[in-house]
Amino acid sequence: MSNQPGSVYSFQSSDEKPETHTMSVLVDNEPGVLARVIGLFSGRGYNIDSLTVSETEHEAHLSRITIVTTGTPMVIEQIKSQLERLVPIHSVTDLTVEGNAVERELAMLKVAGKGDKRVEALRLADAFRAKVIDTSLDHFVFEVTGKQSKVEQFIQLMQPLGLVEVARTGVAAIARGPDPMAE
Repeated sequence: MSNQPGSVYSFQSSDEKPETHTMSVLVDNEPGVLARVIGLFSGRGYNIDSLTVSETEHEAHLSRITIVTTGTPMVIEQIKSQLERLVPIHSVTDLTVEGNAVERELAMLKVAGKGDKRVEALRLADAFRAKVIDTSLDHFVFEVTGKQSKVEQFIQLMQPLGLVEVARTGVAAIARGPDPMAE
């Protein structure tokens, strides 16, 4: 974490430790909403670690924005409070505070290699339940889904085996239980 000028992180007191939080934000699906949310983060120097957006209710014209961000407890509360005040936002849920969320990420990895490295890449993919979604004589494209830590570990293990490129979706998260996210 850097202490860049203009960043809220440079004003942290030494006794507050940064925390990573996943927030689920229900918004109207209309032009400019994502720009407003991103503008709130950038204008105040907050960082976004992961961001996913998708329409979730076509008939109601609602989208869910899932944001993973890091900050002190005070900064996290500021983010949540400021998000709740934006007009097109219906609700903000801090899934980390609720403690009952399911989080997943999807990544595609291109790995080039031959011989023993190719065999080892396939063995590791099997252990991580990664799928081969494209292949040739000199490369694979793997698809791996799971917790961010699992995706990170798979990427690290593929680096010495010929990792060429990675594409990641970002975190998608939803609260456990029968109740929908509050509107």
